[in-house]
Amino acid sequence: MNDLLTKAEIKKVADAGEKIYEKVKSDYDPKYRGQFLAVDYESGNVYLGKTSDVALNKARVAHPGHVFYLIKIGFDAVETLAHSLNLSFA
Repeated sequence: MNDLLTKAEIKKVADAGEKIYEKVKSDYDPKYRGQFLAVDYESGNVYLGKTSDVALNKARVAHPGHVFYLIKIGFDAVETLAHSLNLSFA
């Protein structure tokens, strides 16, 4: 069985996750800036964690087998990806 997502599936998760995040963003930013939200795009539920691992683990417990959109609160997606890859911007 292939567990990899297609580009179209990744785009679907990202687009739906971003829409959900935009709806709840004001509930978390700036109070939890720098922490992470794992968004279950299927249910619309979000899971807060001080680290990406904590947020994702909370989401996985609630929705095993789902795919999640992960965002660092107060940062755009590129900055979130760079953080997860330990990159920095000049």
